Amino acid sequence: MSDDTRAADPAEVWDETTRPTLAEPPDASYPPAQEAVAQHLVDVHDHLRSELGRLRGLVDQVRRGLVSASGARAEVHAMSLRQNNWTLGAYCQSYCGFVDGHHSLEDASVFPHLRRADPSFASVLDRLQVEHVSIHGLLDQVDTALVVLVREGDEGALDRLEEVLDLLSDRLLSHLAYEERELRGALARHGFS
Repeated sequence: MSDDTRAADPAEVWDETTRPTLAEPPDASYPPAQEAVAQHLVDVHDHLRSELGRLRGLVDQVRRGLVSASGARAEVHAMSLRQNNWTLGAYCQSYCGFVDGHHSLEDASVFPHLRRADPSFASVLDRLQVEHVSIHGLLDQVDTALVVLVREGDEGALDRLEEVLDLLSDRLLSHLAYEERELRGALARHGFS
């Protein structure tokens, strides 16, 4: 398993040509305080990418027989999002909850603020919200697959987990890159709220 953005099923990755874009001038620059606001989004996304990589690495260790699903708890314990969870399934629940919370905050606060600041952002914000719904569905599938793996521990459960984790990785990494590309300038100009 790798942390690149190759699709588990190429037909399942979002087509860039269907994604709306904002008209951000290529040479746009902002004062450091405004850049810092936009950088906060990237910092949160970098954390999500890092934790996703760690989760994928842990599942790979289970696949290679280096650790059992229940024995993975020592590594899970060391992960920054563990919040006192002690199983692989509980770690995923924590990670999935963090992603869900991040998207919920954007949908409830950041996106409405940006819509008010500049109505021309609507098509990009609408697309991002549609992608949030899709990613949330995948998070549920990963969580379910992890619970089955921890409970049953068989090869089929591990195969299913890797399948949905690959698709989540492809979708989430693509979404994060798209959101950063489209919203950095908007956030630098208008802030979060």
